[in-house]
Amino acid sequence: MTTVITICDTCKRDGWDAASGATDGERLAALIETAADGVEGITTRRHSCLMGCAGACNVTLQSPGKMAYTLGRFDPEPDVAEGIVAYATLHSRAETGVVPFREWPQAIKGHFVTRHPPLDP
Repeated sequence: MTTVITICDTCKRDGWDAASGATDGERLAALIETAADGVEGITTRRHSCLMGCAGACNVTLQSPGKMAYTLGRFDPEPDVAEGIVAYATLHSRAETGVVPFREWPQAIKGHFVTRHPPLDP
């Protein structure tokens, strides 16, 4: 089943440089989109403001009938994007969306903000 990675494209970390021409969220979104390109079971989308501004950069992982997660406090770096996509791939393959800690990529450890149980059908 497909896991959707939603990336906040308006996130700005402390010290964001407006002269950079892109928000930190836009930079992370581009990196995640590149890392997810062609990965089976993963789609990406951007959303303006996930309301986690104090812990930018934020993403959510969602799939029907599975646990959903919000992760944040990321730097917009290629290894971070690859870790997010790797975790999303594991999420897509897990029946309930719960991935054992021992399988988590290092890049996402310490970045979980919330988890949400699936809605009843």
